[in-house]
Amino acid sequence: MPRATKRVTSRAPKAKNHVVLLVGTKKGAWLLHGDAARRSWRVEGPHFLGNIVHHVMLDPRDKRTLLLAAKTGHLGPTVFRSQDLGKTWKEASKPPAFRKANDGEKQRAVDHVFWLTPGHASEPGVWYAGSSPQGLFRSGDGGDTWAPVAGFNDHPMYVKWIGDDQDGTPDGPKLHSILVDPRDAAHLYVGMSGGGVFETHDTGASWAPLNAGCRVDFAPDPYPEFGQDPHCVRLHPLAPDVLYQQNHCGIYRLERPSDRWERVGEKMPKSVGDIGFPMVLHPRDPKTVWVFPMDGSTVWPRVSVGGKAAAYVTRNSGKTWKRLDSGLPQSQAWFTVLRQAMTADARDPVGLYFGTTTGSIWGSSDEGARWKRIAEDLPHVYAIEAVEISG
Repeated sequence: MPRATKRVTSRAPKAKNHVVLLVGTKKGAWLLHGDAARRSWRVEGPHFLGNIVHHVMLDPRDKRTLLLAAKTGHLGPTVFRSQDLGKTWKEASKPPAFRKANDGEKQRAVDHVFWLTPGHASEPGVWYAGSSPQGLFRSGDGGDTWAPVAGFNDHPMYVKWIGDDQDGTPDGPKLHSILVDPRDAAHLYVGMSGGGVFETHDTGASWAPLNAGCRVDFAPDPYPEFGQDPHCVRLHPLAPDVLYQQNHCGIYRLERPSDRWERVGEKMPKSVGDIGFPMVLHPRDPKTVWVFPMDGSTVWPRVSVGGKAAAYVTRNSGKTWKRLDSGLPQSQAWFTVLRQAMTADARDPVGLYFGTTTGSIWGSSDEGARWKRIAEDLPHVYAIEAVEISG
């Protein structure tokens, strides 16, 4: 059984390192290097210009290896690896792919690799990847070769979990939000759009849905066992029994050992609502969470409510929310911020960053109190990760 949650805090890293933003876009990847005060930024790139980059991740275990999920014109869906912080790259010798179909089965094919997650600290070579359509893959050699996680991809309930509507998510359905419990390498969560949240306690050999309490406004049964559309799921690293998710139908919180999600987004202003894509957790405070709400009515693709860009923060686990819009445009700002396109660094105060589908990146060095644009005219931003590197 999961252990009871304890409030844990830690000190922010000293500023001898500098913050780097790893940016994946529709036409390549960029690295934004911040100065010591996070006031000015140097743009490095592009890497893989012209190719779709859905995610770039730094390995926190060695702090120098980068993995990059790309959909290329000639290589198709693949993963690239750099062991020198992006100076040189090498393609995976065996990218993520579904197993060969048996006789009478339809062959599944990876359209793109969407999500990358480093494995547990005790497993330095392990990485996980999520794909479109929904698939889970594992590498044991630092991202060079990948194998499908059979316990998930070939689960007898897989087809029922993912459902029949495989065109409902823009750019295709996805497996995302691969979360590894820092206390237990065998304990993982994944999110599927659509499908819901699922959990394993045996490194992926067996799985169970974890969706109780999450509403599905677009289904005949508003509270099914599975079939939800979580946009982004987060686990707090210092309080790993606390999870949050930004769902297609609201903002939710779960505290284990409970298996029922609570809709904490109902405390958001009614004129704004609790629909959106990204969710960002404070690195040291499990009660503090940032979101970027979108117009949840009939507008599609989603945009900022009323053309007024704003993030919102809760510092009490969703009991109350505060608007953060200083420095952001409050008219004709039709921002779309995707599920991987908002992140936080680990400084004190925390720095927040988000990217838009119109190619702008905004940052705040004071936890969202004031914002400024730190890059513009990039391609459509899919993902941003904030990391710290030396030098």
